[in-house]
Amino acid sequence: MHTLENHRSNRIGWLRAAVMGANDGILSVASLIIGIVAAGADTSTILLAGLAGLVAGAMSMAAGEYVSVWSQADTEAADRKMERKELEAQPEHELAELAAIYVERGVSPDLAEQVAVQLTAHDALSAHLRDELGLHEMLAARPFQAAWTSAATFGVGAAVPVVVSVVCPLRGTMAAIVIAGASLIALAFLGGLAATTGGAHVGRGALRVSLWGAVAMAITYFVGVLVGNPVG
Repeated sequence: MHTLENHRSNRIGWLRAAVMGANDGILSVASLIIGIVAAGADTSTILLAGLAGLVAGAMSMAAGEYVSVWSQADTEAADRKMERKELEAQPEHELAELAAIYVERGVSPDLAEQVAVQLTAHDALSAHLRDELGLHEMLAARPFQAAWTSAATFGVGAAVPVVVSVVCPLRGTMAAIVIAGASLIALAFLGGLAATTGGAHVGRGALRVSLWGAVAMAITYFVGVLVGNPVG
């Protein structure tokens, strides 16, 4: 009797794109806003820069994910085509190759040959793609899913520092601190949520993204200070 198990591997494609998009949205736009706040920009400039960063970043994430994941999909398609040709040209060699894979994994030679024969009879291509190349339908590249997921989550993440910068009554260093604080809270929440969804340790996930986020925003702040107050 087959028992249904709640594995998380089928979430890898969209989860990676979502986490990357939201994390990049929060961090890049927060750093952008903090940098121009530190440089002494006025409210309208801050808002304009934040909105421009949100839109441009979302489109960039979508295009980048689409192109990169399509490259992965093209590679997978090429491997499938090559494997199909090999199965047609030299089926006996491919059968022996499949059996050898199972032997390497600890299966006895006789049993490995039986398994290889049965799996080949059932679906030879799928068996080779899965066990020889590590390709599985559940983990297949999905360019459109990655593109819209990363774009949408980037926009949601970027909205956090944009909204805070608009409603914050403070300016200068104190405004930068408030924006950074709100963004770090959002990053920590995102890291914890991603860890929970992926089955990892929540605290480590939250700490990891918060730490690097703090470093990035601090560096951008000091760059803004230097640009806004040039020496000499």
